[in-house]
Amino acid sequence: MIDVVTFGETMVSLRSAGPLTVPGTLTARIAGAESTVAIGLARLGHEVRWVSRVGDDAYGSVLLRTLRGERVDVSGVEVDPARPTGLMIAAARTADTTAVTYYLAGSAASAISRADVARLGPARILHVSGITPALSASAAEALRVAVGSGGYSLVSLDVNFRSRLWSREQAAATLRPLLPHLSLVIGSEDELPLLAGGGAAELAADGLEVVEKRGARGAAVWPASAAEAIEVPAIPVTAIDVLGAGDAFTAGYLSGVLEDLSPVQRLVRGTKVAAFCVSTAGDYEGLPTRAEMDGLQLSEVVTLR
Repeated sequence: MIDVVTFGETMVSLRSAGPLTVPGTLTARIAGAESTVAIGLARLGHEVRWVSRVGDDAYGSVLLRTLRGERVDVSGVEVDPARPTGLMIAAARTADTTAVTYYLAGSAASAISRADVARLGPARILHVSGITPALSASAAEALRVAVGSGGYSLVSLDVNFRSRLWSREQAAATLRPLLPHLSLVIGSEDELPLLAGGGAAELAADGLEVVEKRGARGAAVWPASAAEAIEVPAIPVTAIDVLGAGDAFTAGYLSGVLEDLSPVQRLVRGTKVAAFCVSTAGDYEGLPTRAEMDGLQLSEVVTLR
């Protein structure tokens, strides 16, 4: 059986090294929360399937070829002859700020519907994000059907809130009904309150395993029904590109879940994978292989509170 199946859009990402100008230079890359998680898990030796829709265009072909090359099963990806592959433009405004614009209306992935759920197939873990239901009403329905199917040992949701796609109120109204079907929720400090007003502590009290991504400050986990968080610091590295860091962390954490590591060991693995990711330009390019994981050391300091 496949270890993990991920369900969601991947786009062409056009990157600028500074504010957009005309004329200017844009570099094409691949960006997508679920595909980054899939690649991260595959590089760590897990069997992964990615299910989505791409356009019948050059970019759709590149996406499929890249994922296949990373040993991700793309047999569940539908090639849409009528709609294009989605586009994202990321312009570096300052050394610490990137402005992101999405062009997803009418994209192939915006047509994701409950008919696509049948291609998910069996797996130990289903991993989804809050980006998919923000694409369209049909995509939101598809996510509800997939999460509620009951065919997985664990269902994981990364909130991944995108204010350019929908409002906090819309996100909360769509994501909160999914909670009874979830085992693991992942999000930043400002994202988790979208699922429950009390954030991580309230979600953990309701029996969920809750992971809080804290960026340069590391990460924390509340095991199911735990009153205290376990924390690990981030690894101090020179950050080249932070886009994709959260998804890299998620890949590492899910890898730890698959291998029955302790909660703190899962955090350590997620933090290591994220450190590799931010040290290289691109969403997925810097994701480590299993052999590379021992090359980056992490302090053993862990905080319980």
